[in-house]
Amino acid sequence: MHKITTLKNGLRIITVPQKNSQAVTILVLVGTGSKYETKETSGISHFLEHLYFKGTKKRPTPLAVAEELDKLGGIFNAFTGEEYTGYFAKVDALHFETALDWVSDIYLNSLLPSKEIEKERGVIIEEINMYLDTPMIYVGELWKTLLYGDQPAGWDIAGTKETIGRISKEQILDYRKSQYVASNTIVCVAGKIDSPKIISQIKKYFSRIRTTQPQKKLPVVEKQNKPQILLSPKKTDQTHLILGVRTFNILHPDHFILEILGIILGGMMSSRLFVEVREKLGLAYYVKTDNEADPDAGYLITRAGVDNRRVDKAISTILKEYKKISEKKVSLSELKKAKDNFKGKLSLLLEPSDAKASFYAGQELLEKRILTPKEMFNIVDKITTDDILKVAKAIFRPERLNLALIGPTKDKAKFQQLLKL
Repeated sequence: MHKITTLKNGLRIITVPQKNSQAVTILVLVGTGSKYETKETSGISHFLEHLYFKGTKKRPTPLAVAEELDKLGGIFNAFTGEEYTGYFAKVDALHFETALDWVSDIYLNSLLPSKEIEKERGVIIEEINMYLDTPMIYVGELWKTLLYGDQPAGWDIAGTKETIGRISKEQILDYRKSQYVASNTIVCVAGKIDSPKIISQIKKYFSRIRTTQPQKKLPVVEKQNKPQILLSPKKTDQTHLILGVRTFNILHPDHFILEILGIILGGMMSSRLFVEVREKLGLAYYVKTDNEADPDAGYLITRAGVDNRRVDKAISTILKEYKKISEKKVSLSELKKAKDNFKGKLSLLLEPSDAKASFYAGQELLEKRILTPKEMFNIVDKITTDDILKVAKAIFRPERLNLALIGPTKDKAKFQQLLKL
């Protein structure tokens, strides 16, 4: 059973014991990401994350940082999102304190040397180039731009080549000082652990964390009254598209209904869209429906990579399934299959300690609450076919509909004609 401990300085510690594991994961999650940036500093959260592996006083070089856990066979990395940035280490439980020392050291004591900042600009620009050259990934950034435009929610997490080229060391230091503070930080430890002892160890290693209040983010502004399209013409052998609708934030009471709805539509190999788009019509290799939600926005999307000559057919087929599920109740057997899929996948996902750490810390940071898998299953079990129909009717409406597309076409008018529900 997980336990949350809040220290006097505001630092939150989550412990998740896992008796049948030989591993332990330490995840430090800070509540800041690309939504907390300005136009001038777009990409600074991700930039700072990269720099945390460049050296501390105790581990003065990138090699020294990496080698310590490499020698133990440890797994370590970091990630940046819109709402958070995370740093983690997963090791054999025998090496727990080494990993805790390592994670706390890079989190609190990274030196951010000027020469490494200059070097890393080039690395991040090449990362941006990689995404630009990968339509299957970049169409996701295009989708966010379409929905949210010129505000933090609509900007690329990595920033732009221009902003990365201009961000100064002083700006990076100021951002860290503002955001990397106790009340904005969660330390989650999952795996083979001794919970009472761990609290005192974390308290010792994080004793020097700053205790000021972090800067808040701007609220997401959503404006839409008709279907919207954003095309990015590119010579490709396959058109990559995202077709979907605005939905609810992660705290909305219908959040789990939306999850089950998404599974029915395109979350399984036996889901409606996989069967129609791939198996029956052979239009795409990949087609999948996902739900994304955070504290101030959400959307349901279907992704697909489609033969350039048959994009119209793929879009029409997806829209047909959106319309169908909003007009007719799903069967009881289909609903049960989606519920069982949700429960089975979550159970399998949460076997490793790193997944457990992300599951519990992510909920605490985004929702300020934690539901256990059993509590989630109880909510899902109560969902009815009427609930699915009600939510489908609410979201599948023309004024919520959006299409982002990368491929060899500039004919926006043609697609505008297709976007009807």
